[in-house]
Amino acid sequence: MSKRPRPAGSGGGGKKQRPGKGPKRPATGRGGGASGERARPGGRGGRSAADEDGVWSTRPEGDSDDGKGRGAGRRKGSDKRSPPARPASPARPAPGGTSPGRTPTPPAGLAPAEGIVAVLDKRGRFLVAEPFFTRSRPGERGGRMIVERDPRHSVGDLVLARPASRSGGHAKIVRGLGRPDVAGDVLEALMIDRGLRRSFDPAVERAAKKARDRGPDATVARRDLTDLTTFTIDPATARDFDDAISAEQREDGATRVWVHIADVSAYVPSGSLVDREAARRATSVYVPGRVEPMLPEALSNDACSLVPGQERAAVTVEIDFDGPQVRRASFYRSTIRSDARLDYEQVDRIFAGSEPAEDPWAAPLAAARAVSAALHERRLAQAALEIETSEPEFRFDAGGHVAESRPSEQTESHRLIEHLMIAANEQVAKLLSDRGVPTLYRVHEPPDGASALRLVQQLASLGVATPPAREHMTPSEAADVVAACSRLVGQHVERTGHTPSGARGGRDALTFLILRSLKQAIYSPKNLGHAGLGLTYYCHFTSPIRRYPDLIAHRALLSAVGGGEEPPRGADMEEAGTWSSAREREAMQTERLADRVARAFLLESELFRDGSDQEFDGEVTGLIGAGAFVRFGGGHEGMLPLRRLRGDWWELNEQGTILRGERTGETLRLGDRMRVRVERIETARGRVDLAPGKADDDPLG
Repeated sequence: MSKRPRPAGSGGGGKKQRPGKGPKRPATGRGGGASGERARPGGRGGRSAADEDGVWSTRPEGDSDDGKGRGAGRRKGSDKRSPPARPASPARPAPGGTSPGRTPTPPAGLAPAEGIVAVLDKRGRFLVAEPFFTRSRPGERGGRMIVERDPRHSVGDLVLARPASRSGGHAKIVRGLGRPDVAGDVLEALMIDRGLRRSFDPAVERAAKKARDRGPDATVARRDLTDLTTFTIDPATARDFDDAISAEQREDGATRVWVHIADVSAYVPSGSLVDREAARRATSVYVPGRVEPMLPEALSNDACSLVPGQERAAVTVEIDFDGPQVRRASFYRSTIRSDARLDYEQVDRIFAGSEPAEDPWAAPLAAARAVSAALHERRLAQAALEIETSEPEFRFDAGGHVAESRPSEQTESHRLIEHLMIAANEQVAKLLSDRGVPTLYRVHEPPDGASALRLVQQLASLGVATPPAREHMTPSEAADVVAACSRLVGQHVERTGHTPSGARGGRDALTFLILRSLKQAIYSPKNLGHAGLGLTYYCHFTSPIRRYPDLIAHRALLSAVGGGEEPPRGADMEEAGTWSSAREREAMQTERLADRVARAFLLESELFRDGSDQEFDGEVTGLIGAGAFVRFGGGHEGMLPLRRLRGDWWELNEQGTILRGERTGETLRLGDRMRVRVERIETARGRVDLAPGKADDDPLG
């Protein structure tokens, strides 16, 4: 993933950077104690850009709205359970009682951990805990702490330490977290440092197991679809399956598609203990190799998981398509039984003709593929954004070390699920809007005219073709301009091609510019449309295992169609939307940072294996006044400070797309290729510092 440059004009934008001298030797470090750290933009790979529905991330428009989590490359299946942790404190009742939709007050910041993540060291005769991460919180004491000795822990261990009370004494070790040179241990520590609980209160676990064992209310009407051929398509590593599909060609020429979503509301009554804890968490958090689930495992990986061969309660959206047009849609509770568990790679092989499809799901898969293709063609013809990005997928060895990383690209199998889930979300939102049922919509407002005009100017400065744009645009016109820019960027990248560095002909840098022009997507009780998808009606409905707004939408839908649920309280929706939006942003920040950390560990091991003095072909993916972000080595990325480019003064142009040397006139542009070497890695921060390659006298050549 790409690092995020600061917004143009920040961090020295438009100011000259004086050349300077840097360290002469490569260095690595895992601590977080350096006080001279430059302010770094947070996010996956360091970049903070609008996701497919406008949330700041690096995902394309449409991915996280496919109902499958936060993008086609999400680690839904990376549900590796960590060692048992101390039980979390009991879930607090939501303010105002247990009314449907009630959620806690939105957080002012991250929830405090139960201690400070630190590394044990010895100072004289004392055992001390050195804080491992550099983040600090208001009112929290930090810095080196003298700790009480514990025979279970020794110097060099990564621990969670509780500071001494103000009355005196030494800090106490709450529990051990592993070793600071093991990526899996550091990622676990990071989740704790970010305020994630890493467990459920025993009372919540018991309530979830009781709900699982009790099963859905038998008095609630359900349509029996167990004889209907049904299948799931997910990542190969997935462990929870909250959506399944069925499809068939009708005699009247229509194609009927059934989108089945796990009926979480049947197991999580509004206002129950499990519901209050799910509302507090609001979302699952996925980091490499680990997950902080919104629901206990008894539900997320068992009762609500649509595994093959087992009858499961679902909420079904049944849609008849005539090409891309919806003839009719209906909604009901159902009982389904999945016939097959397919994965994306397998489906892509089937589509490529290298693997045969099997009965009974071969014909339904072909029918679903035809509908998806029609929806895709319509989307291309509309003013929807066309953005392609990728997310890293990591593989760990038995010792918890990062063994491999590969990008997860959008393929036809991903698009099939994406289009069908978006269609289901759209139909649910339309029904709820038409009937005035309180719920949360997924809102992505159009960009403002100034942002669209700046995007046009940025692309033009890089020689990318741009659409006509007038100085004063309406939001609708601005949305059309940004969408047109996204298509022209795609065409530009196709012409320039891919690079051996792992960057993609400038796609990452140009995609970021597009995403920066968008507004953030939020959850709101007001249906204001989804500009990125070009839809008038939109909500999140298809991932109730992982997103609390989806569970709210389930209850709203079922109340509207006589499914036995009470509607959410309209007065609670504003607070629920604010809280869910805030929790989503916090989760994405944690996920991006975790990706950076995992990448840094992998790079460190590669340099140890192949030599720290090797050089890489790289591509500039971001620029700020202080330097350039460069992608290299098949997906790694680091920061090249301008002080390392000696012999000139550098100035960032007004558009934030080109650095120009005052003396030589040389330029460093988004998308430029250059040779780099790694100077320093700080795995705990996911930070990589670069220097120009020594092989070239002219590192910009």
